[in-house]
Amino acid sequence: MMSSRVQIGVEHPKYKWLALSNTTLGMLLVTINSSIVLISLPAIFKGIDLNPLSPGNVSYLLWMLMGFMLVSAVLVVPFGRLGDMIGRVRTYNLGFVVFTVAAVLLSFDPFQGGPGAIYMIALRVVQGVGGAMLMANSTAILTDAFPVKQRGMALGVNMVAAIAGSFLGLVLGGVLSEWDWRAVFWVSVPFGIVGAIWSITSLKETGEKVPGKIDWIGTLTFAVGLIVLLTAVTYGIQPYGGSNTGWTNPWVLSGLIGGFVLLIAFCIVETKVKDPIFHLELFKNRAFGLGNLASWMASIGRGGMQFMLIIWLQGIWLPLHGYSYESTPLWAGIFLVPLTIGFLVAGPIAGWLSDHYGARWFATGGALLVGATFIALVLIPVNFPYWLFALLILLSGVGSGLFSSPNTAMIMSSVPAQQRGAASGMRATFFNSGSAISIGLFFSLMVVGLANTLPSAMHHGLVSHGVSAGVADNVSNLPPVGMLFAAFLGYNPMQQLIPASELNKPGVDAHTLTGQEFFPHLMSGPFHSGLVVVFVTAGVMMLVAALASYFSPKSYTPDETTADAADAADVEIVEETVDVSPDVQGEVAAAAGPTGARL
Repeated sequence: MMSSRVQIGVEHPKYKWLALSNTTLGMLLVTINSSIVLISLPAIFKGIDLNPLSPGNVSYLLWMLMGFMLVSAVLVVPFGRLGDMIGRVRTYNLGFVVFTVAAVLLSFDPFQGGPGAIYMIALRVVQGVGGAMLMANSTAILTDAFPVKQRGMALGVNMVAAIAGSFLGLVLGGVLSEWDWRAVFWVSVPFGIVGAIWSITSLKETGEKVPGKIDWIGTLTFAVGLIVLLTAVTYGIQPYGGSNTGWTNPWVLSGLIGGFVLLIAFCIVETKVKDPIFHLELFKNRAFGLGNLASWMASIGRGGMQFMLIIWLQGIWLPLHGYSYESTPLWAGIFLVPLTIGFLVAGPIAGWLSDHYGARWFATGGALLVGATFIALVLIPVNFPYWLFALLILLSGVGSGLFSSPNTAMIMSSVPAQQRGAASGMRATFFNSGSAISIGLFFSLMVVGLANTLPSAMHHGLVSHGVSAGVADNVSNLPPVGMLFAAFLGYNPMQQLIPASELNKPGVDAHTLTGQEFFPHLMSGPFHSGLVVVFVTAGVMMLVAALASYFSPKSYTPDETTADAADAADVEIVEETVDVSPDVQGEVAAAAGPTGARL
């Protein structure tokens, strides 16, 4: 009887923890960089000598924020599919390298003014490409590495890292930009280098590769459709003609309609091609479909909350409490720490509990708690006592933690193993596109709220301090989005908006007008009007997320195809060489599993 050589190998029990720690680092890097620029923009604009309040520079500001988010949203699905085909770890490793190289180049901007801004926007786009590779495959790597009974905890930690990174980025951005604006990008370099070397040398392909071809038609219709749609949202924020926003701009309307039509075409294409990048049949699974709906709604609501809290602190509350405009990014980050603490505490606990008691009630309760804090924030005064504000954002962080970990486990554990990369990319698309859409949606809602009350309040405030009616008319009729960006960036715009010749006239109280408290006091009433619109809308979105979570199945279908991963992850690596007859080779291969046998 003929014999052959076979090696039987099974993963070391420590591998799953190595995979968790490395993918957690990767997710932290990506999401920290998605928000670190948000709070550092004042220092960045000063560093490259760019006036953010000049009309032509508003686009630079928006694209510094949106470029990274847009590319991440567009590319996570194609990179998830690529991971299924060529290996999730291989695609993930490449993402670490691309992300780190972009971080290095970002920290050495050789230009000033507009060219400097364009340089940074281009490299933020490249960084978004690397970030998409990391996000699309990290959850799939974890789902392969962990058994079903521990998957909720692992995915929960990973999702906590993703969302906590967006909160931590606010704190780090505030602290680092106070030192040097380049430090905002320097901080990613050493962690990126270590993470890339670590992942390349340690992570192994434990999942099943799915051979196939890239769906180029689907990829192009999806990418172009989403880019056009989100670009239209970006320009919809900016004034057009005599309107405070650009939603009546023919180009914006064309982009919205064209992007929507292309995404419909994409859905049709995906039902016809052999190897789709977007597995629409997954949405027949109630846990997957409702889980992604809940995640998308929560992502939009949470993104809106971050923007409004930054504007609230930097533009109004901190100046009213004696903090200089130059220091507001630092202190805004510090005063938002309770939000991060609540999330970091609740997220891992919720992940562990959902493994034992199911995800539905935790996700539902967490979304309801976040929505309740949104309504409560509307009810407190604009010049609030800090302890009350801190308590509310702490509870909001707890609610986000309770929701996010179980929601991620629900989505990822409901798909078959061979589609995890694509499913991970689909989940990340909803998450990232929600963050991008929140910018356009909530800025527009705030502008609508300001437009009703800000012009009259500003006109009255200027005239009462000696400014002539003509100048007051000109200033008060400026688009509210300019005032909103001033508050967002922690700028006092009065000295720039009121001509120097007017400030030097007898009877004009120039000291008060250009002082620290006039603009925040002026903005307080109109800002609260906008705040009501924004937070009520965000609260409704969290209610939708809660309902979607509640109507999800009590138990989602675990992956039937990878019971091997559940058991193999707890067994130490064993390498043996044995003589096996051809008659029993099939039995050996079946016992070893697809990742353990090599004939």
